[in-house]
Amino acid sequence: MAATEPKTPAGVAAIRRLAHGCWSAFWDYETPKVIVVKNRRLGVVYRAVQLLILLYFVWYVFIVQKSYQDSETGPESSVITKVKGITSSEHRVWDVEEYVKPPEGGSAFSIITRIEVTPFQTLGTCPESMRVNNATCASDEDCVAGQLNMLGNGLRTGRCVPYYHGASRTCEVSAWCPVEDGASVSQFLGKMAPNFTILVKNSIHYPKFQFSKGNIENRKDGYLKHCTFDEVSNLYCPIFKLGFIVEQAGENFTELAHTGGVIGIIINWDCDLDLSASKCNPKYSFRRLDPQHIPASSGYNFRFAKYYKINGSTTRTLIKAYGIRIDVIVHGQAGKFSLIPTIINLATALTSIGVGSFLCDWILLTFMNKNKVYSHKKFDKVCTPRNTSGSWPVAPPPPQPCSADTDQVDQLWAEGQSQAQAVLPPQPCPTSAPSKQMVDAPKGTGRGLSISEPSQQDSTPMDARGLAQL
Repeated sequence: MAATEPKTPAGVAAIRRLAHGCWSAFWDYETPKVIVVKNRRLGVVYRAVQLLILLYFVWYVFIVQKSYQDSETGPESSVITKVKGITSSEHRVWDVEEYVKPPEGGSAFSIITRIEVTPFQTLGTCPESMRVNNATCASDEDCVAGQLNMLGNGLRTGRCVPYYHGASRTCEVSAWCPVEDGASVSQFLGKMAPNFTILVKNSIHYPKFQFSKGNIENRKDGYLKHCTFDEVSNLYCPIFKLGFIVEQAGENFTELAHTGGVIGIIINWDCDLDLSASKCNPKYSFRRLDPQHIPASSGYNFRFAKYYKINGSTTRTLIKAYGIRIDVIVHGQAGKFSLIPTIINLATALTSIGVGSFLCDWILLTFMNKNKVYSHKKFDKVCTPRNTSGSWPVAPPPPQPCSADTDQVDQLWAEGQSQAQAVLPPQPCPTSAPSKQMVDAPKGTGRGLSISEPSQQDSTPMDARGLAQL
């Protein structure tokens, strides 16, 4: 008696079947099947989606974004500035060398409009400012000798002394005395400041396209000596009045001169190099850069000191300056026709049109009536007979449905037929005359595929109402 073979475990058998199915499916070939669905609503959705996609690519991608061009952003740029004008305060006259900081004429500079001066400061001991935390005191015990406050003005001596004015007392410090809050005097320089003129020289270069241009015309008549900027008539006269810049930024000059602020001059060079160089022009815009709605960071001020000697002792004048800081910012983009981005965007546009087919297929398979009938007509699984002779047949027989799917196919069509008979008697489906290419078959050959000979797959009775709705 032969020994019985051990049974394979159920889990191993299931894994084998799964692996065999995946391996067989890996070698399957899928080809699209074209089905014409006679449904007006679905056709309107399909064409509307195609039209929207086409308009998006034609209008936005190609016309607005100019995606057919090769582009370069961030040009190489240089900026030189020069300020001219004089003004006066309560005590003196101020010229450019005094109210412009720094004087080099770069892309960022400040114009002083108000100052708080603390004159005749010398090294010594004096009361600490009341603005410093824990500076007030009632006795010497409240002041620790040698303590240094990083936000204060000097090193504490340990004494509690009367303040500069009033009945308050603060800790004494060793510092430049008197401290800033004790003897500062305010002076306003903004009386004539709106008439200051600012010359902004700017030149840009796009290295990818070897294109360069500046914002000043190449003329020999000295036109810069008697012109000011105008967007229409004097675009290439980059001489701006300070009052004009503040007004274009939407600010009040008097308030800005007292508190200080940061104004940006933005120069934009957007150039379409498919056109002539004269079409590439700078566009100027102005806006305030410091956050006005945040008091802690709004405004602009800085300090500097001027040193001198009186009777052999070093003395200085401390100046806290409020002013308008000007930042010149240059950016831009240049574009020129290139074949590569044009082909890429055309291919993307043609591919995106297929979204309409995907959307309509999803609607048919999900929401419309007789979706099972459409699913059966759209997805076919065909088993081709094996070729025993080892070569491709000249006229293969019509493909047959796979045996595993025959019962399912018959059941689906039986359901569709019963539903059609319960609602409406079947009517003959109108046929159209086949085209010459579909009817004509090569002479002298055996049985071939013809439109007049329906395959065995379609020999099942048709669902007249279901196909009419499709």
